[in-house]
Amino acid sequence: MAERDDLLRSIAATTADYREGDLAAPTPEHVERWINQFDGLVQLPILREMDHVLKRTYFSRKGTRNFLSGLFQTEKLVGSDACAFWKGVKFLDIQGRGASQKEMLALFSKILEKQCGFGTDDCGADPTAFVYLDDAIFSGGHIRNDLTKWIANDAPDGTILHVIVIALHTSSYYNRNKVAEAIKASGKSIDVKWWRATELEDRKAHTTTSDVLRPVAIPDDEVVKAYVAAMRYPPSLRAAGNVGGNGIFSSDAGRQLLETEFLKAGVRIRQMCPNLNQYQRPLGNMILETLGFGSLIVTFRNCANNAPLALWAGDPWHPLFPRTTNSDTSMKRFMAMLAKDVF
Repeated sequence: MAERDDLLRSIAATTADYREGDLAAPTPEHVERWINQFDGLVQLPILREMDHVLKRTYFSRKGTRNFLSGLFQTEKLVGSDACAFWKGVKFLDIQGRGASQKEMLALFSKILEKQCGFGTDDCGADPTAFVYLDDAIFSGGHIRNDLTKWIANDAPDGTILHVIVIALHTSSYYNRNKVAEAIKASGKSIDVKWWRATELEDRKAHTTTSDVLRPVAIPDDEVVKAYVAAMRYPPSLRAAGNVGGNGIFSSDAGRQLLETEFLKAGVRIRQMCPNLNQYQRPLGNMILETLGFGSLIVTFRNCANNAPLALWAGDPWHPLFPRTTNSDTSMKRFMAMLAKDVF
């Protein structure tokens, strides 16, 4: 049991600041309750793989702050005078859903205040460029909606827009192209530059080398087989033998374990949780009818519904990462933490 106890402690420690100030800090007992929902024989292997994965996909408060601190002085973006660059840009606060943009702006404002003596609200009186800052892009649907409205209604002609996130999934190219189409339709000249620290491959054409959960086979499980049989089209399966370009998984065997067990759990969760909509697939929210988006990115502020249901779905399932959909509560909690200089 020593290894199991060590893994429970390690996962709790990696995710220690998840929704801090909003939820009790994760404990080994919390992780234990989550893993006990899986078959006994796979519990220890799942813990091993999740301990490895979360060290690469969980963006802590400190990690996010480090990203923003690095962003502040990225010479390719800001040139030789960081304060002058940031003073000249206007930060967009146009997110239609959620609080991630407001929270990222509040955190970056703290960095600007420390480094330059002004915050994000003091910038862009006569903007030389615009900045859309967020934590991650999954399918890109939200950012498409935000930016197409801004382009049509408020964006000036002949400007630059910097879209900056920690992580970006490549399949978002479809919605990024829709942003380009909106610019063309507007008749304006807007140069969009996309910036990210990490890019995760999730396109259908690159399933085998992807960085998300894409099973190699349908498990020999009657409930899963019935779910797949009810799909209009057969799911795209991955060829075995690849852990993806970002090395998120410890091995292909470890990856296949998560793909299989999270798929099985996700199908059962859909049966037991009546409030899930049709797009909340076993491996994560996705408009297209697939087994799910399959992302394993989690930030200290929330878990996206594009992650497998096994990570975030609620009662009667016990989630490893309980999600919040109340952006007002999230923002109040975040600002209270900033006021106490937690960051």
